[in-house]
This record gives sequence, structure tokens and C-alpha cells, in this order.
Amino acid sequence: MRKKSKSISYAKWGYVFILPFFLCYFIFSLIPLLDTVRYSFFEYYRSGIKEVGPTFIGLQNYASLLQSDMLKYGANTLILWVIGFIPQILIALLLAVWFTDVRLKIRGQQFFKVVIYLPNLIMASAFAMLFFTIFSTNGPVNSILMSMGIIKERIDFLGSVLGTRSLIGFMNFLMWFGNTTIMLMAAIMGISMDVFEAAEIDGCTGFKRFYYIILPLIRPILAYTLITAIIGGLQMFDVPQILTNGQGTPDRTSMTLIMFLNSHLKSKNYGMAGALSVYLFIVSAILCFIVYRMTNDNDPDGSKAAAKRREKEERRRRK
Repeated sequence: MRKKSKSISYAKWGYVFILPFFLCYFIFSLIPLLDTVRYSFFEYYRSGIKEVGPTFIGLQNYASLLQSDMLKYGANTLILWVIGFIPQILIALLLAVWFTDVRLKIRGQQFFKVVIYLPNLIMASAFAMLFFTIFSTNGPVNSILMSMGIIKERIDFLGSVLGTRSLIGFMNFLMWFGNTTIMLMAAIMGISMDVFEAAEIDGCTGFKRFYYIILPLIRPILAYTLITAIIGGLQMFDVPQILTNGQGTPDRTSMTLIMFLNSHLKSKNYGMAGALSVYLFIVSAILCFIVYRMTNDNDPDGSKAAAKRREKEERRRRK
């Protein structure tokens, strides 16, 4: 009798290969996350060599944060994010459409891609120190403006609310618009050329081509860009921290939520830091869910909309 050959299953090897990732995530991410949530319900801080707690106090840390300047720092974070993100997404969309339009026949695209992406490779700390030096009272910007006769007195860019916020937003824009441009270019290049050719034959103008073809088809990438930008904006720390020396000057108008969190960690107030981290997590989840719902298309082929129109027409006929 012939022996039956045993079939070999390789399905288990997939689980073996992804096991290290889940182990690292469990040890270095999930456990600290749960520990942070646990500490948010405790009074736990250090004062000199004295350590207080951990003592369970329920939601007292959360209530104390609402009575503090947390909402003000949240507004600061939102303003700084808007200043940097709005021009970032607009210019990234414009450049992505230009570079992917075969009708323009732009030469040296690889060179422009590298130049656009280069600021993303610079460390935020180095970027902040560079801008701090350039826009300081005795920096080259003031010297050039005075030598050209544009200003008579030196401008204290970092001494005004508008100047500090504008610099932080401008730096965030420079660091991230290249990455956004490359992502949007990849999304547009994934659209079939037959769609653009058909639109051109039908006499579709440039704006209609962008609004009715490009935007709907790159919606998943736009959703991803918005969600990552929101998370990055809530985690804004390095640029304002270095530019204002951690003080959020002037008058703490550039103090972000993560800088506020860092101040609690410096004072070793782990309970308040944990509660603030939970607040940040909840806000991030809510905003990301809203963006996802706004950008998610449940009817990509228009079949549901057509069915609804047919139902309305049938109802009218019956009446």
C-alpha cells in the first residue's frame, strides 16, 4: 500500500513571525498605557525627597486639571496647529497636482521631490535652534531689514504673541509639507490615466478635474493625512519647547498640552500627568473619529445614492 503524503501547513509560521511585534507592543506600549491610566486615579507625587502616595483619589486629578490652565493650553495647541497645517495641506495639494499633471511636462521632478522632502529630515531641535538664531533680536533677519532701511528699530519676534506663534507654525509647515506632498503625489499617481483622459474628452476643466476626480479618489490618503496631523498637533512639543526655552513665552501663549504634561513629569506629579495623558487620548480619539466619519465614503460607486433617488421618484409617482 502506498503511504499517504502528509500535507504541510505553513499558516503557523505567520503567527511566529508577528509574535515578536506583539510581545514588544505588550511590554513597551500596552502595559505602560494601562499603568498611566491607573496612576491617573491616584495622588502620587514627589516633593524633594518626600514621596506622597500612591493614594487612590478617584477623579480628583481630572477635576483639578479642568480648573487649571489646561483649556488655555489646549487652545494654544489648536491655534499653533491651524497656523501650520492649513498652509501645509493647501500647498501640498497644489504641488502634488502640479507634479502629477502630465500636461505640464515639468522637468527635474526627482530633484524637486528631494528638495521638498529635505526639511523633513532635519531634527526639530536643530530646526528650532536655527530659527531662534535667525529671528533673534540681534539675528540676521533684523540686520538685513535694518540695512535695507525697511525698519528703524529691531523687531522682537519672540517677544510678541503673533511673532512666536507664526514662527512655530511656519516651522511645522516647513518640516511636514514635503512629507504630505509626497504622500498626495503617490495617491494621485495611483489614479488610472483612463479616468483623466475620459474627463479631458468630456471637456472637464482643471478645477472640475481636481474637485470631482482627484479629491474623491484620494480621500483615504487625505483621511490618513488629517488623522496623523491631528495626532502630531496634539503631541506638539519639541519646536515650542526649544524656541521658548520651555516657558511658552510670551505670557504662556505658546505653551502646548505636551509642554504642560512635561512640566508635571518634571515635578514628578505622576497622577496629574497620567490624567492629562488620558485627556489627550480621549480628545485624539474623538477628533480622529470625526475626521474618519467626514472623509469616509460609504457609497464609492454611487449605487446607494441612485437607489435613494429611485425610491423618491417611486414615492412621487404613487402620490
